[in-house]
Amino acid sequence: MATKKIPVKYTSREFDTIKSDLMKYAKRNYPETYKDFGPASMGSMYLGAVSYVGDMLSFYLDYQVNELFLNTATEYDNIIKLGAHLGYNYEGRAGSVGEAEIYAIVPANSTGLGPDTNYLPIIEAGATISSDVGAVFTTTEDARLDDSRNQVVVARVNETTGIPTYYAVKVPVRVVSGEIRSLKINIGEYEKFKKVKLSNTDVSEVFSVVDTDGHEYYQVDYLSQDVVYRDVANRGSDSDMVPSVLRPFVAPRRFVVERLRNTTYLQFGHGTGAELTNSSVSGPAELALKMHGRSYTTNKAFDPSKLMSTDKFGIAPANTTIIVKYRVNTASNVNVSTNGLKKLKVKRVKFGDSTSLSNSKMRDVESSLEVSNSNPIVGGITLPDITEIKRRAKDSYAAQNRGVTKQDIEAMAYTMPIKYGAIKRCRTRRKKCTSKRNIELYVLSEGTDGKLTTATDTLKQNLKMWLAERKMMNDSFDIRDAKIINYGIEFSINVDPNENKYEVLNNSIVAVQDAMSDPLYIGEPLYLSDIYGILNKVRGVVDAKMVKAVNKAGIGYSSISVKMDDLLSADGLTLTAPENVALEVKYPSADIKGTIV
Repeated sequence: MATKKIPVKYTSREFDTIKSDLMKYAKRNYPETYKDFGPASMGSMYLGAVSYVGDMLSFYLDYQVNELFLNTATEYDNIIKLGAHLGYNYEGRAGSVGEAEIYAIVPANSTGLGPDTNYLPIIEAGATISSDVGAVFTTTEDARLDDSRNQVVVARVNETTGIPTYYAVKVPVRVVSGEIRSLKINIGEYEKFKKVKLSNTDVSEVFSVVDTDGHEYYQVDYLSQDVVYRDVANRGSDSDMVPSVLRPFVAPRRFVVERLRNTTYLQFGHGTGAELTNSSVSGPAELALKMHGRSYTTNKAFDPSKLMSTDKFGIAPANTTIIVKYRVNTASNVNVSTNGLKKLKVKRVKFGDSTSLSNSKMRDVESSLEVSNSNPIVGGITLPDITEIKRRAKDSYAAQNRGVTKQDIEAMAYTMPIKYGAIKRCRTRRKKCTSKRNIELYVLSEGTDGKLTTATDTLKQNLKMWLAERKMMNDSFDIRDAKIINYGIEFSINVDPNENKYEVLNNSIVAVQDAMSDPLYIGEPLYLSDIYGILNKVRGVVDAKMVKAVNKAGIGYSSISVKMDDLLSADGLTLTAPENVALEVKYPSADIKGTIV
Protein backbone atom coordinates (compact mmCIF):
# COMPACT_ATOMS: atom_id res chain seq x y z
CA MET A 1 0.00 0.00 0.00
CA ALA A 2 1.45 3.36 -1.04
CA THR A 3 2.28 5.83 1.71
CA LYS A 4 0.27 9.00 1.57
CA LYS A 5 2.53 11.99 0.92
CA ILE A 6 1.90 14.93 3.21
CA PRO A 7 2.63 18.28 1.51
CA VAL A 8 5.39 20.45 2.99
CA LYS A 9 4.20 23.68 4.59
CA TYR A 10 6.20 26.55 3.08
CA THR A 11 4.50 29.16 5.23
CA SER A 12 6.43 28.19 8.38
CA ARG A 13 9.10 30.88 8.67
CA GLU A 14 9.97 31.32 12.34
CA PHE A 15 11.56 29.11 15.00
CA ASP A 16 8.52 27.63 16.77
CA THR A 17 6.52 26.78 13.64
CA ILE A 18 9.55 25.32 11.86
CA LYS A 19 10.37 23.10 14.88
CA SER A 20 6.74 22.00 15.20
CA ASP A 21 6.60 21.01 11.51
CA LEU A 22 9.91 19.13 11.75
CA MET A 23 8.71 17.23 14.79
CA LYS A 24 5.50 16.23 13.03
CA TYR A 25 7.51 15.17 10.00
CA ALA A 26 9.81 12.96 12.09
CA LYS A 27 6.92 11.34 13.99
CA ARG A 28 5.04 10.68 10.77
CA ASN A 29 7.89 9.32 8.64
CA TYR A 30 10.20 7.75 11.24
CA PRO A 31 7.91 6.46 14.02
CA GLU A 32 10.06 3.38 14.77
CA THR A 33 13.48 5.01 14.37
CA TYR A 34 13.24 7.77 16.91
CA LYS A 35 10.67 8.27 19.64
CA ASP A 36 12.25 10.53 22.24
CA PHE A 37 11.17 14.12 21.56
CA GLY A 38 11.41 15.45 25.11
CA PRO A 39 12.81 18.96 25.66
CA ALA A 40 16.14 17.57 26.96
CA SER A 41 16.59 14.87 24.32
CA MET A 42 19.21 14.70 21.57
CA GLY A 43 16.47 14.75 18.93
CA SER A 44 15.06 17.97 20.33
CA MET A 45 18.52 19.54 20.15
CA TYR A 46 18.88 18.58 16.47
CA LEU A 47 15.42 19.89 15.64
CA GLY A 48 16.16 23.13 17.51
CA ALA A 49 19.43 23.65 15.65
CA VAL A 50 17.78 23.14 12.27
CA SER A 51 14.89 25.42 13.27
CA TYR A 52 17.37 28.09 14.35
CA VAL A 53 19.08 27.98 10.94
CA GLY A 54 15.70 28.14 9.18
CA ASP A 55 14.61 31.09 11.30
CA MET A 56 17.83 32.98 10.51
CA LEU A 57 17.55 32.26 6.79
CA SER A 58 13.94 33.46 6.79
CA PHE A 59 14.93 36.66 8.56
CA TYR A 60 17.72 37.50 6.13
CA LEU A 61 15.58 36.59 3.15
CA ASP A 62 12.89 39.00 4.29
CA TYR A 63 15.52 41.63 5.08
CA GLN A 64 17.16 41.38 1.66
CA VAL A 65 13.83 41.52 -0.15
CA ASN A 66 12.86 44.62 1.82
CA GLU A 67 16.13 46.29 0.82
CA LEU A 68 15.25 45.86 -2.86
CA PHE A 69 12.40 48.39 -2.70
CA LEU A 70 12.59 52.06 -1.83
CA ASN A 71 9.52 52.09 0.39
CA THR A 72 10.72 49.27 2.66
CA ALA A 73 14.52 49.75 2.57
CA THR A 74 16.19 50.86 5.80
CA GLU A 75 19.90 50.83 4.97
CA TYR A 76 21.14 54.36 4.19
CA ASP A 77 23.45 53.35 1.33
CA ASN A 78 20.82 51.10 -0.23
CA ILE A 79 18.29 53.94 -0.20
CA ILE A 80 20.79 56.19 -1.99
CA LYS A 81 21.32 53.54 -4.70
CA LEU A 82 17.59 52.93 -5.11
CA GLY A 83 17.04 56.67 -5.34
CA ALA A 84 19.61 56.85 -8.14
CA HIS A 85 17.42 54.47 -10.15
CA LEU A 86 14.67 57.09 -9.95
CA GLY A 87 16.97 59.89 -11.09
CA TYR A 88 17.81 61.27 -7.65
CA ASN A 89 21.35 62.63 -7.51
CA TYR A 90 22.60 62.31 -3.94
CA GLU A 91 24.98 65.21 -3.32
CA GLY A 92 26.26 64.39 0.16
CA ARG A 93 27.16 67.08 2.67
CA ALA A 94 26.80 70.53 1.14
CA GLY A 95 29.25 73.38 1.48
CA SER A 96 28.39 76.91 2.53
CA VAL A 97 28.65 79.99 0.33
CA GLY A 98 28.62 83.66 1.14
CA GLU A 99 30.47 86.93 1.04
CA ALA A 100 33.52 88.02 3.02
CA GLU A 101 35.22 91.38 3.34
CA ILE A 102 38.99 91.80 2.99
CA TYR A 103 40.62 94.86 4.55
CA ALA A 104 44.02 96.39 3.82
CA ILE A 105 45.97 99.39 5.10
CA VAL A 106 47.39 101.29 2.09
CA PRO A 107 49.73 104.31 2.14
CA ALA A 108 48.27 107.63 1.02
CA ASN A 109 49.30 109.32 -2.21
CA SER A 110 51.52 112.37 -2.33
CA THR A 111 48.65 114.77 -1.63
CA GLY A 112 47.15 112.69 1.16
CA LEU A 113 43.72 112.91 -0.48
CA GLY A 114 43.39 109.22 -1.19
CA PRO A 115 45.27 105.94 -1.21
CA ASP A 116 48.22 105.43 -3.52
CA THR A 117 46.67 103.34 -6.28
CA ASN A 118 50.03 101.74 -7.05
CA TYR A 119 49.83 99.92 -3.71
CA LEU A 120 46.30 98.63 -4.21
CA PRO A 121 46.91 94.94 -4.93
CA ILE A 122 44.84 92.13 -6.38
CA ILE A 123 44.36 89.04 -4.18
CA GLU A 124 43.92 86.26 -6.70
CA ALA A 125 41.12 83.73 -6.47
CA GLY A 126 41.95 80.62 -4.46
CA ALA A 127 43.03 82.40 -1.28
CA THR A 128 42.13 80.39 1.82
CA ILE A 129 40.48 81.75 4.95
CA SER A 130 40.08 80.07 8.33
CA SER A 131 37.04 80.43 10.57
CA ASP A 132 36.44 80.26 14.30
CA VAL A 133 34.87 76.80 13.98
CA GLY A 134 37.87 75.29 12.19
CA ALA A 135 36.39 75.38 8.69
CA VAL A 136 38.44 76.55 5.71
CA PHE A 137 37.02 78.83 3.00
CA THR A 138 38.31 79.62 -0.47
CA THR A 139 37.76 82.78 -2.49
CA THR A 140 36.11 82.12 -5.84
CA GLU A 141 37.06 85.42 -7.50
CA ASP A 142 39.85 87.97 -7.46
CA ALA A 143 39.62 90.49 -4.65
CA ARG A 144 40.49 93.72 -6.45
CA LEU A 145 41.46 96.41 -3.98
CA ASP A 146 42.04 98.74 -6.96
CA ASP A 147 38.32 98.84 -7.76
CA SER A 148 37.03 102.40 -7.51
CA ARG A 149 33.78 101.15 -5.96
CA ASN A 150 35.51 99.88 -2.80
CA GLN A 151 34.86 101.56 0.51
CA VAL A 152 37.81 103.71 1.62
CA VAL A 153 38.26 105.42 5.01
CA VAL A 154 41.15 107.22 6.68
CA ALA A 155 43.20 104.87 8.85
CA ARG A 156 46.07 107.04 10.11
CA VAL A 157 46.92 110.76 10.03
CA ASN A 158 50.01 112.88 10.59
CA GLU A 159 49.62 114.18 14.13
CA THR A 160 51.33 117.44 13.22
CA THR A 161 49.64 118.37 9.95
CA GLY A 162 46.47 116.28 10.23
CA ILE A 163 46.97 114.99 6.68
CA PRO A 164 46.04 111.30 6.19
CA THR A 165 49.04 109.02 5.79
CA TYR A 166 47.26 105.67 5.42
CA TYR A 167 43.85 104.59 4.21
CA ALA A 168 41.84 101.45 4.99
CA VAL A 169 40.32 99.78 1.93
CA LYS A 170 37.50 97.25 2.12
CA VAL A 171 36.68 94.88 -0.77
CA PRO A 172 33.89 92.26 -0.82
CA VAL A 173 34.66 88.82 -2.22
CA ARG A 174 32.66 85.62 -2.65
CA VAL A 175 33.81 82.59 -0.67
CA VAL A 176 32.91 78.91 -0.56
CA SER A 177 33.72 76.41 2.16
CA GLY A 178 36.50 73.91 1.56
CA GLU A 179 40.07 73.94 0.36
CA ILE A 180 41.47 72.86 -2.99
CA ARG A 181 43.53 69.68 -3.03
CA SER A 182 45.21 67.50 -5.61
CA LEU A 183 45.43 63.71 -5.61
CA LYS A 184 47.49 61.37 -7.78
CA ILE A 185 46.01 57.93 -8.40
CA ASN A 186 47.91 55.16 -10.17
CA ILE A 187 45.78 53.24 -12.66
CA GLY A 188 46.84 49.73 -13.63
CA GLU A 189 45.61 47.47 -16.38
CA TYR A 190 42.47 48.29 -18.34
CA GLU A 191 39.28 47.61 -16.43
CA LYS A 192 35.72 48.03 -17.64
CA PHE A 193 33.77 50.72 -15.81
CA LYS A 194 36.72 51.62 -13.64
CA LYS A 195 35.65 53.21 -10.36
CA VAL A 196 38.13 55.31 -8.36
CA LYS A 197 37.63 56.32 -4.74
CA LEU A 198 38.86 59.70 -3.50
CA SER A 199 40.70 59.43 -0.22
CA ASN A 200 39.12 62.51 1.35
CA THR A 201 35.59 62.61 2.69
CA ASP A 202 33.09 65.44 2.15
CA VAL A 203 34.32 66.30 -1.36
CA SER A 204 32.06 69.10 -2.59
CA GLU A 205 33.39 69.63 -6.11
CA VAL A 206 35.71 67.99 -8.63
CA PHE A 207 37.50 70.58 -10.77
CA SER A 208 39.54 68.53 -13.20
CA VAL A 209 40.88 65.07 -13.98
CA VAL A 210 43.92 64.68 -16.26
CA ASP A 211 46.34 61.82 -16.82
CA THR A 212 50.10 61.85 -17.31
CA ASP A 213 49.62 61.50 -21.07
CA GLY A 214 47.93 64.88 -21.17
CA HIS A 215 44.39 63.60 -21.69
CA GLU A 216 41.62 65.50 -19.93
CA TYR A 217 38.56 63.73 -18.52
CA TYR A 218 35.33 65.70 -18.41
CA GLN A 219 32.67 65.44 -15.75
CA VAL A 220 29.22 64.74 -17.21
CA ASP A 221 25.77 64.12 -15.75
CA TYR A 222 25.62 60.60 -17.19
CA LEU A 223 28.14 58.44 -19.03
CA SER A 224 26.15 58.33 -22.26
CA GLN A 225 26.51 62.12 -22.54
CA ASP A 226 29.44 62.46 -24.94
CA VAL A 227 29.37 66.21 -25.60
CA VAL A 228 30.28 69.05 -23.24
CA TYR A 229 30.21 72.80 -23.73
CA ARG A 230 33.25 74.97 -23.08
CA ASP A 231 34.07 78.66 -23.15
CA VAL A 232 36.14 79.77 -26.15
CA ALA A 233 37.63 83.23 -26.56
CA ASN A 234 35.53 85.36 -28.89
CA ARG A 235 37.63 86.58 -31.84
CA GLY A 236 34.78 88.50 -33.44
CA SER A 237 34.19 92.22 -33.65
CA ASP A 238 31.95 92.14 -30.56
CA SER A 239 34.61 90.60 -28.31
CA ASP A 240 34.52 93.64 -26.04
CA MET A 241 30.88 92.89 -25.24
CA VAL A 242 30.99 89.08 -25.50
CA PRO A 243 34.42 87.90 -24.35
CA SER A 244 33.58 84.19 -24.64
CA VAL A 245 31.37 81.98 -26.75
CA LEU A 246 29.99 78.54 -25.97
CA ARG A 247 31.10 75.67 -28.20
CA PRO A 248 30.30 71.93 -28.15
CA PHE A 249 33.23 69.57 -27.67
CA VAL A 250 33.33 65.83 -27.99
CA ALA A 251 34.23 64.25 -24.64
CA PRO A 252 35.43 60.70 -25.34
CA ARG A 253 37.12 60.63 -21.93
CA ARG A 254 34.57 61.39 -19.28
CA PHE A 255 33.36 60.43 -15.83
CA VAL A 256 30.48 60.89 -13.43
CA VAL A 257 30.72 61.62 -9.73
CA GLU A 258 28.96 59.18 -7.41
CA ARG A 259 28.53 59.63 -3.67
CA LEU A 260 27.68 57.33 -0.79
CA ARG A 261 27.29 59.22 2.45
CA ASN A 262 30.60 61.12 2.77
CA THR A 263 32.56 59.04 0.24
CA THR A 264 33.10 60.18 -3.35
CA TYR A 265 33.83 57.99 -6.37
CA LEU A 266 34.77 58.74 -9.97
CA GLN A 267 33.02 56.35 -12.36
CA PHE A 268 34.46 55.94 -15.87
CA GLY A 269 33.12 54.12 -18.93
CA HIS A 270 34.37 50.87 -20.48
CA GLY A 271 35.91 52.02 -23.76
CA THR A 272 39.56 52.05 -24.72
CA GLY A 273 41.56 54.45 -26.86
CA ALA A 274 41.61 51.93 -29.72
CA GLU A 275 37.81 51.93 -29.84
CA LEU A 276 37.48 55.67 -30.37
CA THR A 277 35.45 55.91 -33.56
CA ASN A 278 35.10 59.66 -33.95
CA SER A 279 37.30 62.48 -32.71
CA SER A 280 35.32 65.46 -33.92
CA VAL A 281 31.79 66.77 -33.83
CA SER A 282 29.54 65.30 -36.47
CA GLY A 283 28.03 67.56 -39.09
CA PRO A 284 24.37 68.56 -39.06
CA ALA A 285 23.72 66.51 -42.21
CA GLU A 286 24.49 63.34 -40.29
CA LEU A 287 22.02 64.22 -37.60
CA ALA A 288 18.95 65.98 -38.87
CA LEU A 289 18.61 65.68 -42.66
CA LYS A 290 16.84 63.02 -44.63
CA MET A 291 19.67 61.55 -46.69
CA HIS A 292 19.16 60.27 -50.25
CA GLY A 293 18.79 56.51 -50.37
CA ARG A 294 17.74 56.14 -46.72
CA SER A 295 14.55 54.23 -46.01
CA TYR A 296 13.94 56.20 -42.81
CA THR A 297 13.95 59.78 -41.54
CA THR A 298 16.12 60.71 -38.55
CA ASN A 299 14.91 62.94 -35.76
CA LYS A 300 15.15 66.56 -36.86
CA ALA A 301 15.63 67.77 -33.29
CA PHE A 302 19.24 68.63 -32.53
CA ASP A 303 20.43 66.29 -29.81
CA PRO A 304 24.00 66.98 -28.59
CA SER A 305 24.22 63.47 -27.13
CA LYS A 306 24.25 62.10 -30.72
CA LEU A 307 27.29 64.06 -31.83
CA MET A 308 29.67 61.14 -31.40
CA SER A 309 28.99 57.54 -32.40
CA THR A 310 30.18 55.22 -29.64
CA ASP A 311 28.43 52.81 -27.32
CA LYS A 312 31.25 52.43 -24.76
CA PHE A 313 30.15 55.24 -22.39
CA GLY A 314 33.55 56.88 -22.60
CA ILE A 315 37.18 55.80 -22.44
CA ALA A 316 38.46 54.49 -19.12
CA PRO A 317 42.04 55.32 -18.04
CA ALA A 318 44.57 52.48 -18.11
CA ASN A 319 48.30 52.13 -17.37
CA THR A 320 48.61 55.74 -16.35
CA THR A 321 48.36 58.12 -13.41
CA ILE A 322 45.46 60.51 -13.10
CA ILE A 323 45.67 63.78 -11.21
CA VAL A 324 42.38 64.81 -9.59
CA LYS A 325 41.89 68.39 -8.45
CA TYR A 326 38.96 68.91 -6.10
CA ARG A 327 37.56 70.90 -3.20
CA VAL A 328 37.05 69.21 0.15
CA ASN A 329 35.39 70.42 3.35
CA THR A 330 37.67 69.95 6.33
CA ALA A 331 35.07 70.48 9.08
CA SER A 332 31.74 68.84 9.81
CA ASN A 333 30.11 72.25 10.37
CA VAL A 334 30.92 74.68 7.57
CA ASN A 335 28.35 77.36 8.45
CA VAL A 336 29.81 80.50 9.99
CA SER A 337 28.06 83.17 12.02
CA THR A 338 28.68 86.89 11.68
CA ASN A 339 32.38 87.82 12.12
CA GLY A 340 33.25 84.12 12.15
CA LEU A 341 36.02 84.42 9.54
CA LYS A 342 39.27 85.12 11.33
CA LYS A 343 42.45 84.79 9.28
CA LEU A 344 43.56 85.06 5.69
CA LYS A 345 45.90 82.07 5.46
CA VAL A 346 47.22 81.30 1.99
CA LYS A 347 47.06 84.24 -0.41
CA ARG A 348 48.55 85.30 -3.69
CA VAL A 349 48.98 89.09 -3.69
CA LYS A 350 49.79 90.79 -6.98
CA PHE A 351 50.76 94.46 -7.41
CA GLY A 352 50.53 96.26 -10.73
CA ASP A 353 54.19 97.24 -11.27
CA SER A 354 56.06 95.75 -8.36
CA THR A 355 59.50 96.58 -9.81
CA SER A 356 59.03 100.32 -9.26
CA LEU A 357 57.43 100.05 -5.82
CA SER A 358 58.93 100.01 -2.36
CA ASN A 359 59.37 96.46 -1.11
CA SER A 360 58.82 97.51 2.49
CA LYS A 361 55.54 99.24 1.65
CA MET A 362 54.33 96.23 -0.31
CA ARG A 363 55.17 93.98 2.64
CA ASP A 364 53.33 96.34 4.97
CA VAL A 365 50.23 96.25 2.77
CA GLU A 366 50.36 92.46 2.55
CA SER A 367 50.87 92.02 6.30
CA SER A 368 47.94 94.36 7.03
CA LEU A 369 45.44 92.17 5.20
CA GLU A 370 42.54 91.08 7.39
CA VAL A 371 39.26 89.34 6.73
CA SER A 372 35.81 89.23 8.28
CA ASN A 373 32.18 88.68 7.33
CA SER A 374 29.38 91.09 8.19
CA ASN A 375 26.71 88.49 7.38
CA PRO A 376 26.44 84.79 8.23
CA ILE A 377 27.76 82.30 5.67
CA VAL A 378 25.38 79.37 5.39
CA GLY A 379 24.45 76.65 2.93
CA GLY A 380 25.96 73.61 4.62
CA ILE A 381 23.34 71.24 5.99
CA THR A 382 23.42 67.96 7.84
CA LEU A 383 22.99 64.83 5.76
CA PRO A 384 19.31 64.13 5.03
CA ASP A 385 17.82 61.18 6.89
CA ILE A 386 16.33 58.17 5.12
CA THR A 387 12.82 59.61 5.15
CA GLU A 388 13.97 62.78 3.40
CA ILE A 389 15.96 60.83 0.80
CA LYS A 390 12.96 58.65 -0.02
CA ARG A 391 10.76 61.69 -0.41
CA ARG A 392 13.28 63.54 -2.60
CA ALA A 393 13.92 60.47 -4.76
CA LYS A 394 10.22 60.12 -5.56
CA ASP A 395 9.92 63.85 -6.25
CA SER A 396 12.96 63.74 -8.55
CA TYR A 397 11.45 60.89 -10.53
CA ALA A 398 8.24 62.85 -11.02
CA ALA A 399 10.09 66.07 -11.89
CA GLN A 400 12.23 64.49 -14.66
CA ASN A 401 14.79 67.31 -14.30
CA ARG A 402 12.34 70.09 -15.22
CA GLY A 403 10.16 72.40 -13.19
CA VAL A 404 6.56 72.32 -14.39
CA THR A 405 4.50 71.92 -11.24
CA LYS A 406 5.15 73.38 -7.83
CA GLN A 407 6.33 69.98 -6.63
CA ASP A 408 8.80 69.80 -9.53
CA ILE A 409 10.32 73.15 -8.58
CA GLU A 410 10.78 72.07 -4.97
CA ALA A 411 12.43 68.82 -6.11
CA MET A 412 14.82 70.76 -8.36
CA ALA A 413 15.68 73.15 -5.52
CA TYR A 414 16.81 70.26 -3.31
CA THR A 415 19.01 68.81 -6.08
CA MET A 416 21.16 71.93 -6.55
CA PRO A 417 24.85 70.86 -6.64
CA ILE A 418 26.48 71.08 -3.25
CA LYS A 419 29.23 73.38 -4.49
CA TYR A 420 26.58 76.13 -4.65
CA GLY A 421 25.34 75.46 -1.11
CA ALA A 422 22.09 73.83 -0.08
CA ILE A 423 18.75 74.77 1.38
CA LYS A 424 17.21 72.90 4.28
CA ARG A 425 13.54 73.59 3.56
CA CYS A 426 11.61 75.14 0.66
CA ARG A 427 7.99 75.69 -0.36
CA THR A 428 6.50 77.08 -3.56
CA ARG A 429 3.38 79.17 -3.80
CA ARG A 430 1.70 80.64 -6.85
CA LYS A 431 1.67 84.40 -6.46
CA LYS A 432 -1.83 85.72 -5.93
CA CYS A 433 -3.53 88.58 -7.75
CA THR A 434 -1.56 88.20 -10.97
CA SER A 435 -2.30 86.86 -14.42
CA LYS A 436 1.30 85.81 -14.97
CA ARG A 437 2.95 82.59 -13.83
CA ASN A 438 4.77 84.26 -10.96
CA ILE A 439 6.00 81.84 -8.33
CA GLU A 440 7.07 82.62 -4.79
CA LEU A 441 9.68 80.21 -3.49
CA TYR A 442 10.15 80.35 0.28
CA VAL A 443 13.45 78.93 1.51
CA LEU A 444 15.33 78.34 4.75
CA SER A 445 18.87 77.22 5.37
CA GLU A 446 20.70 75.72 8.35
CA GLY A 447 22.75 77.75 10.81
CA THR A 448 25.91 76.98 12.74
CA ASP A 449 23.82 75.37 15.49
CA GLY A 450 22.10 73.01 13.05
CA LYS A 451 18.81 74.89 13.34
CA LEU A 452 16.75 76.70 10.73
CA THR A 453 17.89 80.13 9.66
CA THR A 454 17.38 82.51 6.76
CA ALA A 455 19.40 81.86 3.60
CA THR A 456 22.08 84.32 2.51
CA ASP A 457 21.70 86.43 -0.62
CA THR A 458 24.49 84.48 -2.31
CA LEU A 459 22.75 81.18 -1.68
CA LYS A 460 19.46 82.54 -3.02
CA GLN A 461 21.18 83.90 -6.13
CA ASN A 462 22.75 80.50 -6.79
CA LEU A 463 19.37 78.84 -6.35
CA LYS A 464 17.71 81.26 -8.74
CA MET A 465 20.34 80.62 -11.42
CA TRP A 466 20.03 76.86 -10.92
CA LEU A 467 16.24 76.92 -11.32
CA ALA A 468 16.34 79.32 -14.28
CA GLU A 469 17.65 76.54 -16.54
CA ARG A 470 14.86 74.14 -15.53
CA LYS A 471 11.77 76.30 -15.21
CA MET A 472 9.04 76.82 -17.78
CA MET A 473 9.71 79.63 -20.21
CA ASN A 474 6.91 81.87 -18.93
CA ASP A 475 7.58 81.26 -15.24
CA SER A 476 9.29 83.81 -13.02
CA PHE A 477 10.61 83.36 -9.50
CA ASP A 478 10.62 85.48 -6.40
CA ILE A 479 12.81 83.74 -3.82
CA ARG A 480 11.87 84.87 -0.33
CA ASP A 481 12.80 84.08 3.23
CA ALA A 482 10.33 81.89 5.03
CA LYS A 483 9.43 82.69 8.63
CA ILE A 484 10.25 80.47 11.59
CA ILE A 485 7.98 79.89 14.57
CA ASN A 486 9.71 78.17 17.47
CA TYR A 487 7.54 76.20 19.82
CA GLY A 488 7.74 73.81 22.73
CA ILE A 489 5.66 70.82 23.81
CA GLU A 490 4.05 70.40 27.21
CA PHE A 491 2.24 67.19 28.09
CA SER A 492 0.82 65.29 31.04
CA ILE A 493 0.44 61.51 31.40
CA ASN A 494 -1.06 58.88 33.67
CA VAL A 495 1.48 56.28 34.77
CA ASP A 496 0.96 52.66 35.76
CA PRO A 497 1.40 52.52 39.59
CA ASN A 498 3.50 49.35 39.19
CA GLU A 499 6.12 51.23 37.15
CA ASN A 500 8.81 53.71 38.21
CA LYS A 501 7.01 56.96 37.42
CA TYR A 502 10.23 59.01 37.01
CA GLU A 503 11.65 56.51 34.56
CA VAL A 504 8.42 56.44 32.58
CA LEU A 505 8.32 60.25 32.46
CA ASN A 506 11.92 60.42 31.27
CA ASN A 507 11.25 57.80 28.58
CA SER A 508 8.21 59.77 27.45
CA ILE A 509 10.20 63.00 27.14
CA VAL A 510 12.94 61.22 25.16
CA ALA A 511 10.36 59.66 22.81
CA VAL A 512 8.84 63.07 22.03
CA GLN A 513 12.30 64.64 21.63
CA ASP A 514 13.27 62.00 19.06
CA ALA A 515 10.08 62.63 17.12
CA MET A 516 10.53 66.43 17.18
CA SER A 517 14.29 66.52 16.47
CA ASP A 518 13.84 67.55 12.82
CA PRO A 519 12.04 70.78 11.88
CA LEU A 520 8.82 70.51 9.93
CA TYR A 521 8.64 71.51 6.28
CA ILE A 522 7.46 74.99 5.38
CA GLY A 523 3.68 75.04 5.64
CA GLU A 524 3.55 71.55 7.20
CA PRO A 525 1.09 71.29 10.12
CA LEU A 526 1.93 69.78 13.49
CA TYR A 527 -0.38 66.92 14.39
CA LEU A 528 -0.73 66.81 18.17
CA SER A 529 -2.60 63.53 17.71
CA ASP A 530 0.71 61.95 16.63
CA ILE A 531 2.29 63.01 19.92
CA TYR A 532 -0.61 61.44 21.81
CA GLY A 533 0.11 58.22 19.93
CA ILE A 534 3.85 58.39 20.71
CA LEU A 535 3.21 58.87 24.42
CA ASN A 536 0.65 56.07 24.63
CA LYS A 537 3.18 53.64 23.15
CA VAL A 538 5.72 54.29 25.92
CA ARG A 539 5.86 51.42 28.37
CA GLY A 540 4.21 52.35 31.66
CA VAL A 541 2.04 55.12 30.24
CA VAL A 542 -1.63 54.41 30.92
CA ASP A 543 -2.94 57.42 29.03
CA ALA A 544 -1.72 60.75 27.62
CA LYS A 545 -4.04 63.30 29.19
CA MET A 546 -2.86 66.57 27.65
CA VAL A 547 -0.55 67.73 24.84
CA LYS A 548 -0.08 71.42 24.20
CA ALA A 549 2.19 73.48 21.92
CA VAL A 550 3.55 76.72 23.40
CA ASN A 551 5.22 79.54 21.52
CA LYS A 552 8.94 80.24 22.17
CA ALA A 553 10.13 83.70 21.17
CA GLY A 554 12.76 86.17 22.29
CA ILE A 555 16.46 85.79 23.06
CA GLY A 556 17.82 82.63 21.46
CA TYR A 557 14.58 82.00 19.55
CA SER A 558 12.80 83.40 16.54
CA SER A 559 11.45 86.90 17.02
CA ILE A 560 7.98 85.86 15.82
CA SER A 561 5.47 85.73 18.67
CA VAL A 562 2.06 84.21 18.01
CA LYS A 563 -0.91 82.90 19.93
CA MET A 564 -0.75 79.15 19.37
CA ASP A 565 -4.47 78.81 20.05
CA ASP A 566 -5.12 80.85 16.90
CA LEU A 567 -3.36 78.14 14.85
CA LEU A 568 -5.24 75.22 16.43
CA SER A 569 -7.95 73.38 14.58
CA ALA A 570 -11.46 73.12 15.99
CA ASP A 571 -10.77 69.72 17.55
CA GLY A 572 -7.50 70.96 19.10
CA LEU A 573 -5.43 68.18 17.49
CA THR A 574 -3.79 70.01 14.56
CA LEU A 575 -1.55 73.06 14.65
CA THR A 576 -1.75 74.63 11.19
CA ALA A 577 1.10 76.67 9.72
CA PRO A 578 0.80 79.38 7.05
CA GLU A 579 2.31 78.59 3.64
CA ASN A 580 5.42 80.67 4.37
CA VAL A 581 6.07 79.47 7.94
CA ALA A 582 8.07 76.53 9.28
CA LEU A 583 7.44 75.18 12.78
CA GLU A 584 10.53 74.11 14.75
CA VAL A 585 11.40 72.90 18.22
CA LYS A 586 14.74 74.69 18.53
CA TYR A 587 15.97 73.18 21.79
CA PRO A 588 14.24 69.81 22.34
CA SER A 589 16.06 69.14 25.61
CA ALA A 590 14.68 72.34 27.15
CA ASP A 591 11.46 72.96 25.22
CA ILE A 592 9.80 69.56 25.69
CA LYS A 593 8.42 69.11 29.20
CA GLY A 594 6.12 66.57 30.79
CA THR A 595 4.27 66.05 34.06
CA ILE A 596 2.56 63.13 35.77
CA VAL A 597 -1.08 63.41 36.84
